[in-house]
Amino acid sequence: MSAVESDRILADLSTAVNGGDRVVLATIVETKGSVPRHVGTKMVVHADGSIVGTVGGGEVEAAVRVDALAALKKNEPGLHHYTLRDPQQGDPGVCGGTMTVYLETYMTPHTIFVIGCGHVGKAVVDLAHWLGYRTVAVDDRADLVTAEAMPLADIRFHGSVSDALSAHPITENTSVVVVTRSYSLDAQITPLLLETPARYVGVMGSKRRWGSTRELLDDDGVADGALKRVHNPIGLDIGAETVEELAVSIMSEIISFAADSAQ
Repeated sequence: MSAVESDRILADLSTAVNGGDRVVLATIVETKGSVPRHVGTKMVVHADGSIVGTVGGGEVEAAVRVDALAALKKNEPGLHHYTLRDPQQGDPGVCGGTMTVYLETYMTPHTIFVIGCGHVGKAVVDLAHWLGYRTVAVDDRADLVTAEAMPLADIRFHGSVSDALSAHPITENTSVVVVTRSYSLDAQITPLLLETPARYVGVMGSKRRWGSTRELLDDDGVADGALKRVHNPIGLDIGAETVEELAVSIMSEIISFAADSAQ
């Protein structure tokens, strides 16, 4: 594999991982007999099935792609062995021989996406950071998403939620915590979040506040079925009073929900 090809593949891998995409890096680690590509050749397989690079084309590459998508779904890296058929037996794209490919999965890190960076939002970001999660902090108030205000956030975004979602797309491995300053903001934000594949969507507020939010959502035609995804009141009932205790309550529910979903 040429240096140019290697650089292109590794650049694509880096862009995908840094962007939160799930991908597989397929690397030929052993060959026997006549093969179209050799040890060290790499190919990136994205979650949508698209590829960058090639491990030889033809049926063998199609098989690697299928196995890569299966590995990605289960998050199971490993070695896979392939026998390349002789061209006279049907596939003119291969040369005969065998090769072993290592499929290395790169999964989206579990991200805590916090909308609203007041006292509770900051406490959630801080706790999530210490628990090892990737954190995104979003607020339309610039002074709340500075490095000084949110030192432990991996990503700080000043602007609208719609712009934040465009810049930092939510995946199925994202948990969203909405802790804004008003129910009208919650009503604007919630429909946007329900269009994402977020694993968890929690909206903070009393039953009365959520009732007011629901009225606005009903007026906007948001279906009751869709709203069943929303956790409100947010967090487990542990008798939390301080903002730190509220953060523990919220993160406890996220952890519990993720564990239940995995079963």
